[in-house]
Amino acid sequence: MHNVFLIMVVIKNITCIGAGYVGGPTCSIIAQKCPDIVVSVVDLSQSRIDAWNSNVLPIYEPGLEEVVFSCRGKNLFFSTNINEAIEQADLIFISVNTPTKTYGLGKGRAPDLKYIEAAARNIAKIARKSKIIVEKSTVPVKAAESISRILSANQTNDVRFQVLSNPEFLAEGTAIQDLLIPDRVLIGGEQTKEGREAIDALASVYKQWVPEERIIKMNTWSSELSKLAANAFLAQRISSINAMSAICESTGADIEEVAFAIGMDSRIGSKFLKASVGFGGSCFQKDVLNLVYLCEALNLPEVAAYWHQVVEMNEYQRKRFANRIINCLFNTASDKKLALLGFAFKKNTGDTRESASIYITKYLLEEGAQVSIYDPKVTMDQIMLELTDPDLGLDPKKVKRLVTIAPDAYSCIENAHAFVVATEWDEFKLLDYNLIYKKMLKPAFAFDGRLILDHAHLHDIGFQVEVVGKIVSSGYPQPLTPTLPPTTSFFLMKGPELSSSSRAPPTIYG
Repeated sequence: MHNVFLIMVVIKNITCIGAGYVGGPTCSIIAQKCPDIVVSVVDLSQSRIDAWNSNVLPIYEPGLEEVVFSCRGKNLFFSTNINEAIEQADLIFISVNTPTKTYGLGKGRAPDLKYIEAAARNIAKIARKSKIIVEKSTVPVKAAESISRILSANQTNDVRFQVLSNPEFLAEGTAIQDLLIPDRVLIGGEQTKEGREAIDALASVYKQWVPEERIIKMNTWSSELSKLAANAFLAQRISSINAMSAICESTGADIEEVAFAIGMDSRIGSKFLKASVGFGGSCFQKDVLNLVYLCEALNLPEVAAYWHQVVEMNEYQRKRFANRIINCLFNTASDKKLALLGFAFKKNTGDTRESASIYITKYLLEEGAQVSIYDPKVTMDQIMLELTDPDLGLDPKKVKRLVTIAPDAYSCIENAHAFVVATEWDEFKLLDYNLIYKKMLKPAFAFDGRLILDHAHLHDIGFQVEVVGKIVSSGYPQPLTPTLPPTTSFFLMKGPELSSSSRAPPTIYG
């Protein structure tokens, strides 16, 4: 009997290691929907746990407060007592950070799994009874296998582990709804009797509110790859429509009309066809780069190059938009006040990871601009933390000298040469732009990087209006489009005779 893994028929105690954007909301919903299960969310950060136990949660997500406050202290607990929570748990979610490596082998592409490994080793050390371990973090394919090897090497005859893959598909800003009404729940595990029992045990938790037909059971590899593939496909759509926006700006086509037309095709659909300054967040770029690294490791260089182009196009879009701002400002931004509206990577979240605003600010600061920033949910400390990150390459002294954080949109824009909408917060649609125009330097420029404003109205007020994917105000030359880095250029990959620098521009016949 010692060598048989006995699954608990009913899960009574769940522990989540990691109290971040995934672990906190996910386990809060589980606690709300499964009142008979005790859910403990643990983390090494005392300040983060203190915030979860306060009236001001560490992350902003619509609907999250109501869920947490309804369960906290009843069957939902936040603690730094990791070892005790591990010992008591029947099932453990590993939901720790998996950043892209910034050092060594795979730098810039491979995921850094040191926190995953540390969690697995600690579980093996503490556990005194058999448990189900669930990887919830965004991880590369075969991560579950690595976790299993660590656990197996340290397990005793009386303790057995089954490792499952249960990837999250949460969109920040709608995470609570995504958890309550998911498109699907994937559970991957070993295709053995014990593995299938573990899969069924986790499925029994989700069945308390998710229809059974939406709970998909599969092998571990398929589950892990499905997560990377889903985000890669979504990122690809954004980069594809952004690539079309560049053509629209050069031809006079309207990207919103083009997106509407192709979105009417039932084979394509309308979602994720909104042109912008580029995607951000913790998942898209990281997951695409993970996929690139996986392809390289599998000796599939052509596949790796294909997916890497999605990330390159995203960077190209950011740089192209920043160049357009500088070009319209008579080719210089030095000592000019530019107002940046929004710093979060999308509305309804305070998350700034890989936000397009970071890079637009970086490019403008490199031109000597004085940048005023306002975001309704991102704190000054978080903004300065992002802009002074050593990996960004900006001089912290220069950042502190040139960047100011405004308390509201009006003071942010006052006496500015231009304002830039970088995050699609709804409040930016409701501003009094007649008043704003009066308080700006003339000519006053409006740059809409999210296609949320009434461009005709702004033009009628007197703004020089520049937006992604269309021409609103005329009379100014279009900016030169920055070339892609030679190492990733499609033409350079085909040989020197097709180098982008040697090709004549195509003739467009009317």
